[in-house]
Amino acid sequence: MTTITTQDGTRIFYKDWGSRDGQPIVFSHGWPLSADAWDAQMVFFANQGFRTIAHDRRSHGRSDQVWGNNNMDQYADDLAKLIEQLDLDRVILVGHSTGGGEVTRYIGRHGTARVAKVALIGAVPPLMLKTEAHPIGLPIEVFDGIRQGTFDNRSQFFKDLTIPFYGYNRDGTVISEGLREEFWRQGMMGGLKGQLDSIRAFSESDFTEDLQRFDVPTLVLHGDDDQIVPIGASALSTVKIVKHAVLKVYEGADHGLIQTHQDRFNADVLDFITG
Repeated sequence: MTTITTQDGTRIFYKDWGSRDGQPIVFSHGWPLSADAWDAQMVFFANQGFRTIAHDRRSHGRSDQVWGNNNMDQYADDLAKLIEQLDLDRVILVGHSTGGGEVTRYIGRHGTARVAKVALIGAVPPLMLKTEAHPIGLPIEVFDGIRQGTFDNRSQFFKDLTIPFYGYNRDGTVISEGLREEFWRQGMMGGLKGQLDSIRAFSESDFTEDLQRFDVPTLVLHGDDDQIVPIGASALSTVKIVKHAVLKVYEGADHGLIQTHQDRFNADVLDFITG
């Protein structure tokens, strides 16, 4: 397997496809998935001449399952290590859901010297959790329920989660059992401890200050029927902080729009990258 080793000795698995001479696109996946969630995008953009790279977050997929350091700061530092070790420049960062938080915290901690553009897709910033200062967030009980379901029977919980994740509980939706099974497969590759820790990382991290450091073209793309990361507390709030961001809303789209709206999504991101 192709890996890098971080400062704390954790091996991070990554894929590196396409021409080494192409402008690099680095994809960061959502919880509880892996780099495999981006396969169709990696092939599509590699065929357009880009170098496409995606990694398994620590304790997810094929990366080492570690007991500690499963937090957003470390995720961002792992991403920085990957970018630096591969000596990437003019990078286009694309993050979905938790991966959007990872990308945002990367910019907050490491800046944009190596970054050309950013795309946040169904992303968790600026803050998912409801607080006194952020009343439009989700109550802690929602995330406690995710923790409990993951701990008690994560195999069944991951299967059940695919229904709202892909909007399969909406009238007229055609369910893909293959897509549900692929979500389950990726989720079960990860380690339970790291996945539990990651729930706190994606739900309780406040990315407001990180977003304030954005100074490159940014696409914020979200489905307005996202049942996992509601658009009001995320995308609509993010574009108020990142003043130059371009907001693109998919009417009626779900959280897993990367797969359920694959062709439209790929075309829109390509337009953003090349525009």
